Amino acid sequence: MNPNRYVYHITTKETWQGAQPGGWYKPPAYATDKFIHCSTLQQVVPVAERLYAGQTGLVLLQIWTNRLAGRLVYENLEGGAVLYPHIYGALNLDAVSQVVPFQPGPDGHFALPNWLEAECPG
Repeated sequence: MNPNRYVYHITTKETWQGAQPGGWYKPPAYATDKFIHCSTLQQVVPVAERLYAGQTGLVLLQIWTNRLAGRLVYENLEGGAVLYPHIYGALNLDAVSQVVPFQPGPDGHFALPNWLEAECPG
């Protein structure tokens, strides 16, 4: 699998469903940040653990990078060395290839869905 083929975004099921009628998705933070925070496959679980600990009602969006209407930039705006993908512009819904429930396990921790875990090296 080409690691740059997809990026991932965690959101609530409710927020995602609210985007359906308009055909474009912007998370609540977009108004402030002016971009959509995303993750590489390897970054999904650490981001979920840090930002969504114990939260339920989440979905994981798998996004085709070559179908994005907005500009995709890998950067770290906090001065660190790890680069995160950011989408500058609203997310066109036809760029989303999969939407899967993304809940913490019984222990409160997140794990990639089985079908994605096989694609995540290390």
